[in-house]
Amino acid sequence: MGTVSLCMIVRDEEDVLGRCLDSVKDLVDEIIIVDTGSHDRTKEIARQYTEKIFDFPWIDDFSAARNFSFDKASCAYCMWLDADDILLQEDRERFKELKAELSPEVEVVMMPYHVGFDETGQLTFSYYRERLVKNYRGMRWKGPVHEVIETRGHRVYADCAVTHWKLHPSDPDRNLRIFQGILAKGESLEPRQQFYYGRELYYHQEYAQALAVFEGFLSQGQGWVENQIDACRHCARCLYGLCRAEEALLAFFRSFSYDVPRAEICCDIGQHFLDREQWRQAAYWYRQALRCERQDDKGGFVLPDAYGYEPYLGLCLCSSRLGNEQEAEAYNELAAACKPDSPAIAYNRAYFASLKKT
Repeated sequence: MGTVSLCMIVRDEEDVLGRCLDSVKDLVDEIIIVDTGSHDRTKEIARQYTEKIFDFPWIDDFSAARNFSFDKASCAYCMWLDADDILLQEDRERFKELKAELSPEVEVVMMPYHVGFDETGQLTFSYYRERLVKNYRGMRWKGPVHEVIETRGHRVYADCAVTHWKLHPSDPDRNLRIFQGILAKGESLEPRQQFYYGRELYYHQEYAQALAVFEGFLSQGQGWVENQIDACRHCARCLYGLCRAEEALLAFFRSFSYDVPRAEICCDIGQHFLDREQWRQAAYWYRQALRCERQDDKGGFVLPDAYGYEPYLGLCLCSSRLGNEQEAEAYNELAAACKPDSPAIAYNRAYFASLKKT
């Protein structure tokens, strides 16, 4: 594969930076740390791992800082991590294999990014990110926030994941401030940035404004298909927040115009009918979710529970409400095969056991 420069931008990360670098220090050939204004021990910790520490004044532009870090790299590939990312041991071993076997013709390596977990530590949310790119090929970061690398050339999908493991929440208003600052200067947002601006508004419960942004994004027809599908989901969530539930249901159906149904959307529709105690309709859509093929390499956001655990649990409830307790118990056990430590599984088992005693 050649050599790898780890390129990181950091600020006030004293509690997580060492953990991150310990997980990768023997996997990479160079570590570049770009500090954007730390007031804690971040630089002191970084010096334990590398002498290549640089300052970059923060200008509300993540891409500018990341491109600066890439400019300092001297190895064949550039790899990026955030300070609260780590490689778990099994992924470290996979990365070693990747580095040993990857053809030099590969320009981009896509790796899973594991970012959401349940109370038992099982993965609930992941997607692929461009994690390594060939140096000196002019591939640059784009976008002041929710930035992305404009990749090109031959790419491969690796199975070694990066795990995003926060110890403390980041500033919840930062991204929205950056977007609002861009708009206040009279600048426009390109489609991907418009999509993420809508998400930030949704997170801040600005449902009407978020809905307008998502509708504008979808009407342009220029966004990436996975963002278009997710925008439909967020339109529905905004409409629920505005007490317009029937329109929310139509927003879910709108996603089918962009590609074949995703299990995540089918589960959303199932939940819609479940909430209204329309058991047969809910069961229908949970069964559709089980028929959907999980395709992580499309690059979209993936909720693993939607491809087994969630529809099985939904079918358990629907079957029970429709009077088929034996079928309901069977679905609960199928859900248990997906997440054996789930409190919901234990609750259901206790319920079914109580029925047998009567």
